[in-house]
Amino acid sequence: MELTGTNTMLDLAFIRENPEVVKAAVVNKREKADVDAILAADERRRALLKEVEALRAERNEVSKRIGIMKKKGEAAGDLVISMRQVGERVKEIETDLSAIDAQLGEMLLWVPNIPACDVPVGDEEHHNEVVRSWGEKGKFAERPAPHWEVAERLGLVDFARGSKISGAGFMLYMGLGARLERSLINFMMDYHSEKHGYKEVLPPYLVTRDCMVGTGQLPKLEEDMYHVGSDDLFMIPTAEVPVTNIFREEILSAFDLPVKMTAYSGCFRREAGSYGKDTRGLVRVHQFDKVEMVKIVAEEKSYEELESLLRDAEDILQALGLCYRVIKLSTEGLSFAAAKCYDLEVWAPGVERWLEVSSCSNFESFQARRANIRYRDADGKVHFVHTLNGSGLAMPRIVVAILENFQNADGSVTIPEVLRGYMGGISKIEAPKGA
Repeated sequence: MELTGTNTMLDLAFIRENPEVVKAAVVNKREKADVDAILAADERRRALLKEVEALRAERNEVSKRIGIMKKKGEAAGDLVISMRQVGERVKEIETDLSAIDAQLGEMLLWVPNIPACDVPVGDEEHHNEVVRSWGEKGKFAERPAPHWEVAERLGLVDFARGSKISGAGFMLYMGLGARLERSLINFMMDYHSEKHGYKEVLPPYLVTRDCMVGTGQLPKLEEDMYHVGSDDLFMIPTAEVPVTNIFREEILSAFDLPVKMTAYSGCFRREAGSYGKDTRGLVRVHQFDKVEMVKIVAEEKSYEELESLLRDAEDILQALGLCYRVIKLSTEGLSFAAAKCYDLEVWAPGVERWLEVSSCSNFESFQARRANIRYRDADGKVHFVHTLNGSGLAMPRIVVAILENFQNADGSVTIPEVLRGYMGGISKIEAPKGA
């Protein structure tokens, strides 16, 4: 296993030369990687490599001498015995190196990406930064109802039967509720492909373990994933995983960059660490629809592309007329793989909360190293790409925001104008007659 570039997540030479930077990232992201153990294993590995290289050189030199001695009829028994011992030592070292490589490879998988220099250090509650906001919170004569009451009154979601079919955390959209969900998906996909210039992709929903490692979900988040054990496949937690891995183990041309792709998919998350949180309604569910944006770009363009990605997600919220704010996440709010991330939070008056509907992240070369995605520049030099992705957007909480922000005093819900063509011209969802 090569441990100086490809598959090292963070380059091992970088860790060796910048141990305090890496340790700070581990602490500030509240991760558990043991940098000192990595450095100790690396030092041991390099010492063994030095020893085995010296022994191989000695063996080659002495083998030549033995050949000459035999041609001359001279006895070389002692040298033969000595070289046999050298050969045994070489085998021992090779075995040790194989074990150390495996150990290092496993430890490196737990080292998080380094936060960008402008990411605030600290926890989410006190150190996230509100970058900007758009729109105004709606005013209601009476306290607005939470979305689950609106959805049940209008026959949009059957929470009880959804749980009967699949268990808690699985939704059953019905009638115009299903039409609203489909309309949102089609609207977002059309917007990103036609107005933002993303290439539409429809990916598989099951991916290999290597793909999950490549984008950084594994090994850390394995307990949150739905795993098909007999095939060692994982239900995707987001379309980011299959779409980013499209170019796994490939070398692109600089002329192909940037690559911009958008994909609709179902997303599946066990939320193993979130039991008891947001058990009512659509805020936290195990299966949901999402439109994803993925970019593969050259290093020097990645932060410019992050701002563009963020604007593309904001465009959707503005088109829907939803009040939102942009949050720059602090180090503890960053994902394991992200170097920098903006969250988009939409206001939901029924639950009186800001709800995250998109995370727009720059992973720099972190995912590219794990998935071995590179590009060749105009001079023929090969570099790792930078990868970015963002939700454009996550559907359940957008449905929450629509139902809670656009509910009317008569119990109906006004459909955002941009969705009405997708809804067959319907401008309002009203309670079924006789309800």
